Parts: sequence; C-alpha cells; structure tokens
Amino acid sequence: MDLYEYQAKELFSKHGVPVGSQRVVANPTDAVAAARILGLPVVIKAQVKTGGRGKAGGVKLARTTDDVTTHAEAILGLDIKGHIVRKVLVTPASDIASEYYFSFLLDRANRTFLALASAEGGVEIEDNADTLARVPIDPIEGVDLAKAKQIAAEAGIPEAAAPIIVRLWKAFVAEEATLVEVNPLVSDSAGEIMALDGKVTLDDNADFRHPDHADFVDTAAEDPLEARAKSKGLNYVKLDGQVGVIGNGAGLVMSTLDVVAYAGEAFGGVEPANFLDIGGGASAEVMANGLEIILSDPDVRSVLVNVFGGITACDAVANGIVQALKFLGKVDKPIVVRLDGNNAEEGRRILEEAALPSVVQIETMDAAAEHAAKLAGV
Repeated sequence: MDLYEYQAKELFSKHGVPVGSQRVVANPTDAVAAARILGLPVVIKAQVKTGGRGKAGGVKLARTTDDVTTHAEAILGLDIKGHIVRKVLVTPASDIASEYYFSFLLDRANRTFLALASAEGGVEIEDNADTLARVPIDPIEGVDLAKAKQIAAEAGIPEAAAPIIVRLWKAFVAEEATLVEVNPLVSDSAGEIMALDGKVTLDDNADFRHPDHADFVDTAAEDPLEARAKSKGLNYVKLDGQVGVIGNGAGLVMSTLDVVAYAGEAFGGVEPANFLDIGGGASAEVMANGLEIILSDPDVRSVLVNVFGGITACDAVANGIVQALKFLGKVDKPIVVRLDGNNAEEGRRILEEAALPSVVQIETMDAAAEHAAKLAGV
C-alpha cells in the first residue's frame, strides 16, 4: 500500500524523524484557515500517490491568503497522471539551504535491503541517477549510527543527517515497509535536517501485524471494484482493457495478460481489463466471487478463465463458474474457459452438462485468448 505524503510524514514523526508542521484539507476555505494557523508563507501540495506533482502544477508557494485560495482552487480536482487531487497539504515554507535525496528499499534482485542517497535532491533527481550512492544493508546488522555515517559520507550528505537516517531505518523496519523515501531531505540555514517530503510503501502481507495500518486506507480514492475484491480476499487489479482475466497463480495470470494483449492487436487493440489471481487452492466459492467481480465491470466485453489445475482442481473451477452464473442470472458477456491439468476432463464435463449459453470452452491458451479478444472487439 502506497501512502500519501501527509501519511508518510505522520509515520516518520512517529519514529522521531523531524517533518515540520502540516495540515491536510479538502477545500480552499480550510486551506486558508490552516495557513493562518501555520503562518504565512505556506506551500500548498497536491496529495496524490504518484510523482511529478511539481511539474504538473501540484505544488505552489502561497505568500498571502489570496494566494492560498487561488492555489488550492487550482490544485484541488487537478488530474496528475490519472490521479485526481482530493486533498492538499498545507505546510510552512522552509528556509532551505541544501536538498538531498534518501531512501531505503527492498532489493528483490539481491534479496537484501538497499540505501540510495544523493547530495542532489529535489524534482530533478530522476535526471541525476548517476549521483546516487547505492549502499547494501545487511538485514541482520541493520543500520546503526556508524553505518548511517558511512551512507552519508558515500553520498556526500552532511554527517548531521546520520541520526535521521537511523530513525528512517527504524521506521522502515518497524512498519515493515518495502520503500521509505525522502525527497528532499533538507538542511536549513541553521544546519537542521528535516524530511520535507515523504513516500512510503507498506507491505500488505504484513497487515495482520499492523492493524493500525488500516487507518491509512483511502476508501474514497479506492477503485470500488478493487475494494469489493479485497473484501472477498481476491488478488485483483483493475486495468484499462476489455477482456476480463481470471487465472490461478500470478505467473499464469501475467502470461495470460500478455497473450490477450498480443491477440488483441488483431481486433482493434483489445487489452486485458484486469489482473485476477484466484490462487493455488481456490474453492468454487472463490471462483464464483472472482467471476462476479469481473462481470460487474462495465468495461468488460468478454471474460477469459485460464486455469491449469494443480492444487486448484479444474472441477472446482467449473463448479464455481456454474454457481456464479446461477447466482448472477442472465449474463450477456461471453465467457471463454480453458481448463487443463488436475481434473480437467471432469471440469469440462461439468461445464458441458451445465450447457451455459454464455460459456464456450477452448483447449489451448493461445486459442482461448484469441477468441476472447475477438469477442471483445466485436
């Protein structure tokens, strides 16, 4: 789960990282009230879970209350890379002497953690990737003050930042994050170090150990289909295409998305409408829930169920399809089913005997993807 900036800074503050004062608001009137409390000048910052806010006009300096109103009105409702701004952060303008970049992240390729740091922070960090110091972090030893000083020295960051680096590491570990990023980490004219911005990604797999993380979920901005799928325990991601995809196992689903996209080129650029992995031991109920979610998506024109039976037996998948269609009643979207592996013959027999008018069975993945794309392109 990605956090908004204001949430990341709240989390930083919890672990002793200085972040300064802030107020998050949803309308210009409250933005003016916040500015009066914090003291002018202030910075108005769009709260979206994407980068590039500054270049998109989502970060503005306000020297007067009229500026606050003008900027808040302009930023609220702004579309930044497909993310609509519903809240803005109001924070006092800082006396910045220097800007740095710092992050801890999960290094999946090397199965360890990594610190990235640079003496050149700010909006142009993407263009200065060659300035980044990359310091591997031993998961057992972690980051103490000595290690933090080493990281700062390699990056050219003042040693005064080392205690902040230690606290960021503690936040990274304690909250079970996969990313903790500060850009910029700033030094003011007095040499004080502060996190002026924050980006955090929390590991959803650790949610059961962190019930307080539920407070970070923004239900207003959450896709309603994704929210429904999550409530049913489904691994679902909404995409922009027209072919609903259900599979068992993330690898198979990812492959199916690629095959559908390739086949869709011949039918007007048809694309997958979602990622939905019913898992390795899915029951008929899980299958039915997944199919219900996908069929309720108005963008979906056809559905491809691609299952290779292992722990998930194909007869359970077939029973799930039958149950879902009985529950949903008349379905006007075609469903292409490819079953292979454990109990595939039994699964095919169940579907044949059910004689569901919306279901067609195809033997191979390529042929099934092509047929689903053709149906969606009609």
